[in-house]
Amino acid sequence: MKNEFKGLIVQGDKKFSLKNHKTDFTGGYNKEKAKDALVNSKIELDHLQEKLYASGKHSVLIIFQAMDAAGKDSAIEHVMSGLNPQGCQVYSFKVPTPEEYEHDFLWRHYKALPERGRIGIHNRSHYENVLVCKVHPEYILSENIPGFNDIKKINKSFWQQRYKSIKNFEEHLTANGTVILKFFLNVSKDEQKQRFLERIDDPTKNWKFSSGDIKERALWDKYMEAYQDAINETSTAESPWYIIPADKKWFARLAVSEIIQDKLKSLDLKFPVLGEEEVAKLDETKNILLSE
Repeated sequence: MKNEFKGLIVQGDKKFSLKNHKTDFTGGYNKEKAKDALVNSKIELDHLQEKLYASGKHSVLIIFQAMDAAGKDSAIEHVMSGLNPQGCQVYSFKVPTPEEYEHDFLWRHYKALPERGRIGIHNRSHYENVLVCKVHPEYILSENIPGFNDIKKINKSFWQQRYKSIKNFEEHLTANGTVILKFFLNVSKDEQKQRFLERIDDPTKNWKFSSGDIKERALWDKYMEAYQDAINETSTAESPWYIIPADKKWFARLAVSEIIQDKLKSLDLKFPVLGEEEVAKLDETKNILLSE
């Protein structure tokens, strides 16, 4: 991995603090240089995706978490635009449905996992259950978990158990061939303000804004604490978190693309090699075609 991206990884070997990660870091890139680099990175990703699909041994789960207006949608759009849509799928998770509330909190996410050979992109994920639910513990009551019918019972041990469930879930996926990449798009509160104002001032972007966004913004400090706790508790060597500086969207897109590319390269993906019998059949078929 290039040096400018190595500092973005959190492997869980030491205490993580959001204060140590600048939201406007650009790794020495300017906008034009980053755009050119992203074009090349997307070309390489396309080639790697073909190998991933052909080999059929691994699946890739890419998770995006962030505050509103951090650029999740645009990162997915720009980074993944060069991929074959047959080999990837995007899920955006919102408030659970009544059916989903009838199951454990991981059920709907397990259903959305990518098959071997495919890339799954989760716009928000199972981490909402230790982020927005931690800021709003009253949401937990809707899950009807035995013994947790009062907010006062949702204590530290409850969250520790939930982090443990997530780590076990991810450990199981990793052991069975799923590569997990977790991106936190780290946007500053000031930059979020500017993006909210742009959405309000531009009629074509009004649909992106909700009055509820301002209510959540008022809880910024609680969200930052929840993110910091979740990252500290669930970042491991096998499925680490990447803290992506998101004040400059052009750098965030490049960083995400380069990290995905680097991970796919590490898998040493190869196209399947046919056996002697299959090769002989190909030669026979070729001769038939040439003799027509």
